Amino acid sequence: MDINSYHQVLLDQQKEKDEILPENLTARREEVYFDLDSLLAQIVIGVRRSGKSTICHKILKQNDIDYAYINFDDERLYDLKTEDLNSVLEALYMVYGDFKYLFCDEIQNIPSWFLFVNRLLRQKIHLIITGSNAKLLSSELSTHLTGRYNQIELFPFSFSEILEHKNISGDDDSTLGVARRKSAFEEYMSQGGFPELLEVKNKKAYIRNLFNAIITRDIKQRFSVRYPESLRKMADYLTDTLCAEINYKSLAKQFSFGSAHTAENYVGYLRQAYLLIGLQKFSFKSRKRIRNEKNYVIDTAFISTVKEGFSEQNFGWRLENIVCIELFRRRNQTLNDVYYYKNGYEIDFVLCNDNAVVELIQVSADISAQKTFNRETNALFCAATALRCNNLTLITLNENRTYTVDNQTINIVSILKWL
Repeated sequence: MDINSYHQVLLDQQKEKDEILPENLTARREEVYFDLDSLLAQIVIGVRRSGKSTICHKILKQNDIDYAYINFDDERLYDLKTEDLNSVLEALYMVYGDFKYLFCDEIQNIPSWFLFVNRLLRQKIHLIITGSNAKLLSSELSTHLTGRYNQIELFPFSFSEILEHKNISGDDDSTLGVARRKSAFEEYMSQGGFPELLEVKNKKAYIRNLFNAIITRDIKQRFSVRYPESLRKMADYLTDTLCAEINYKSLAKQFSFGSAHTAENYVGYLRQAYLLIGLQKFSFKSRKRIRNEKNYVIDTAFISTVKEGFSEQNFGWRLENIVCIELFRRRNQTLNDVYYYKNGYEIDFVLCNDNAVVELIQVSADISAQKTFNRETNALFCAATALRCNNLTLITLNENRTYTVDNQTINIVSILKWL
C-alpha cells in the first residue's frame, strides 16, 4: 500500500472514532488506572471484544483530549510490515496534524511493534495501546519497553457492570429489585459479560465467531501451529472441562499431538490469547506452584458454545469459574495473587499477598445437603490451620450467614452479594 491508501484507511477509522459518544458507554472500574498525563505508554491488554478500544476512547474523550487513532486490526492493514510504519505515521500526521496523543489499537499484529512504540516515546508522544495477547504483559513489555509503560488488564463485564449497563440497582432490596438482580445473574451465568453480546440477537453465532477469531487471528497467525484442527478441538474441549487440573500427556494422546510438550505449548497459546486462564496450586515453596495447574475459561459465554454446556451437572463449575475471573479482575485493587490448594481436600481459591495467605474461598452452589455442607466447611477449617489463615469465605447461590466452630468462623455469602 502507498501513503494515499493508508490515508484513506485512517480517514475511515477517524469517522468511526468521531461517532463514539462517551456518555453512552458503561463505566469500567479500570478507568481509574489510566494516567494520561504520564509519558508512560498506557497499555490495555485483554481478550478480544472485552471493551479495550471502548474504554480507551471513553477515557480520552471524557478528558477532552484531542488524539490520533489507528486500528491495526483492519483487514486493509493485514500485510503491514515494520518498515511500513513510517508511512503510516506520515499518513496519521496528514489526517490529524501535529498530535500529542496517539491511540494504537491491537498493535500486536505488527512485527517488531515495540520499535515503533519506543521511537514515539522518545518523541514525547503520549501513547495509548491495546493488545489481545497476554505476552505483551510479560516478556515483550518488560524486555522492550523497560518500565516505560502502565499496564491495565481488562476482562469482559463484571456482574456489577452488567447491572449498571442494564440500569439495575445493586442496593434495591424490594421484591422487584431482588428479582431483577436474580434475572440478570441467570443471564450472566449463561451469556457471560462480553459488552457487545448484550446488544445482539444471535448470541450463539456471535460467540462462535469470536471463538474462531481468537483461534485464527490471535493464535494461528501469530504462532507456528502444526495441528490447527486439533488445536481447535482441544480449545472446545477445554472450555467444557473447566475448573479441572490439566494433564498434558492425556491431552497429547486425546488430540494426537506429537508430544505432551506440544500440548503444553498449545494450551499456552490459548492462555496468551486470553481464552483460558491457568490457576496454580499453592505452596509456601514457590518452585512447587508451577505444578498441576487448573483450567478456567475467560468468560462463561464460551461454555455455551459446546454441547450440553449449560447442563445441571456443571452449574457449580460455572459458578466457580465466575468467582475465579472476578478474583483475577480484582487483583489491581487487592494486589492479591490467586491460587488453589489441594492436600487430601481442596480449597477452590487461596488469596495471597507476597507469601502470606490472606483469604480462603470455597464455592458451592447448594449447601443444603449436610454432607455437602460438612465437606466444604471442614475443608476450610483444615486449610485455616495448614495455611495459617482465619479469613474464611464460602460462596453459595443464596445463603448469607456465618458459621462458627471452636472460635473459627466461616462467612457464608451469596454469589449476588459477593459480586
